[in-house]
Amino acid sequence: MNEKYISIRHLSKKFNKDFVLKDVNAELKRGEILGFLGPSGAGKTTTIKILTGQLRPTSGDAEVLGIASDRIDERIYEQIGIVTDISGVYERMSVYENLKYFARLLNVSLTEIDPLLKRIGLYEHRKKPAGKLSKGQTQRLILARAILHKPKVLFLDEPTSGLDPSTALEVHRMLMELKEDGMSIFLTTHNMEEATKLCDHVALLNEGVIVEYGTPQEICLKYNKVKKYKVRLTDGSDHFLIHSPESTQQITLWMNSDKIETLHTCEPTLETVFLEVTGRELQ
Repeated sequence: MNEKYISIRHLSKKFNKDFVLKDVNAELKRGEILGFLGPSGAGKTTTIKILTGQLRPTSGDAEVLGIASDRIDERIYEQIGIVTDISGVYERMSVYENLKYFARLLNVSLTEIDPLLKRIGLYEHRKKPAGKLSKGQTQRLILARAILHKPKVLFLDEPTSGLDPSTALEVHRMLMELKEDGMSIFLTTHNMEEATKLCDHVALLNEGVIVEYGTPQEICLKYNKVKKYKVRLTDGSDHFLIHSPESTQQITLWMNSDKIETLHTCEPTLETVFLEVTGRELQ
């Protein structure tokens, strides 16, 4: 059975009189990616701040690597990595020097730097001032710094926000490699397509409350109340059919006549589920 790296039980957080998290429950096991999904203000970043010891919960409890979140000290940072929207780089230092600085802080051998730079596609830029990197290259450098010490848990707060699609795909590929290596990743995003692709489990968060929790497939199938099929025929025409004996018969006729080019079921996406459950569009 997979080792539990994060455990969240009945977690609540209140600022003044307003709750930003209400009775949140979740867990993250070794080698999994857990996504906290929702629009801005849903409570995603607050959750990360509690899990990394930056905020104390109002009630409930959370553990990271067996340590209660309200007892976390700087030693935890030897085992976790963090990428947030305020993660920056030392712009006047070279790419290599940025990683060298953190390698010394984290007691990592300098021999680890060049292989990591090659892995993230920044080796040829290692002598360039970090301030001269593109936005996508900067994000990759920030991610490299967060995994330089091979943490057990990686916290990512909207890691691909503002990136172009090809750079976002590079980041996705790297995250899947890290997961295969056994790293656990706690991901926040408002990009439901990204979450469907990457996450083993997701929590749909709305105004501090988890409105759905499970695998992306489980959640989408739960709300697949009207089964539909999309059929493209060899003549280029598209047909949408609601599941029924008549539809089954029609599809069988097309198949027997070798007229079907593609056939897809039409389950709802996480985004349509979120809209149905909350009445809110993602921002």
